[in-house]
Amino acid sequence: MKDFLHAFCRNKGGVAGLVVLLAVAALALTASWFFPDSPWDIANAPFQPPLSDGALLGTDTLGRDIATGIAYGARITLMLAAVATAVSIVLGIAMGALAGFYGGRVDQAIVGIIELFQTIPSFFLAVVLVAILTPTTQTVVLAISVVSWPPLARLVRAEFMSLRNREFVQAAMLSGQSNARIIFTQILPNSLSPVIVSGSLMVASAILLESALSFLGLGDPNAMTWGYIIGASRSVLRDAWWMSVFPGIAILLTVLSLNLIGEALNDALNPKLARRRTA
Repeated sequence: MKDFLHAFCRNKGGVAGLVVLLAVAALALTASWFFPDSPWDIANAPFQPPLSDGALLGTDTLGRDIATGIAYGARITLMLAAVATAVSIVLGIAMGALAGFYGGRVDQAIVGIIELFQTIPSFFLAVVLVAILTPTTQTVVLAISVVSWPPLARLVRAEFMSLRNREFVQAAMLSGQSNARIIFTQILPNSLSPVIVSGSLMVASAILLESALSFLGLGDPNAMTWGYIIGASRSVLRDAWWMSVFPGIAILLTVLSLNLIGEALNDALNPKLARRRTA
């Protein structure tokens, strides 16, 4: 653990990304303290520019405070991305583990399902799913989860296929351990490094996908997210730039920080790769 932390801290980009992500998470947790009013309340006159009449980041077309919306939007956006990523990771690990461990017909069937999902563009599939199921928080999470798990399943499958013939796995089989115990106690712990790295990147992709759906009007209309704020102001981009610029910056910083963290995790969990980059 100490070596991992030391390797992670050596990556300045990862440390900077972690600081930004913690700041965004702190903003989400303390939104109700700094902004006691609801983000849906009309706080001022419409189209107020930043730093005018108490509007820190300006107001939108209805007079709602942009800063309040961003603070509360951080909470909803991060929650949606985290839940969707968690579901995707569980599904991807389960499918990849079964395919990689058992092989044969099980592997063929699961690979066929993975390829079926990957032949359809992920964003198009998410749009279709949300449009069919009606836009709600649950359907957005479902759509993001459905389009996110296949790449992770392929990664886990490859890891399991490379590890199932190792000596420690064969020894566990000869000792009479059940397949489930071998999967969970022998192979899976040794396959978590790439899963952890992929998980951080999947959160970033989930934020972008949710923002894109909300921008198109396919997000939950009762959930204040960064994508919703940008989508609600798309018709006045030229006249009121602040309505889309500030939530866009929030999305940019959060996604960038997650990518930097993912790169730092990759270096920390794969020392050979880190040495190759510095060579």
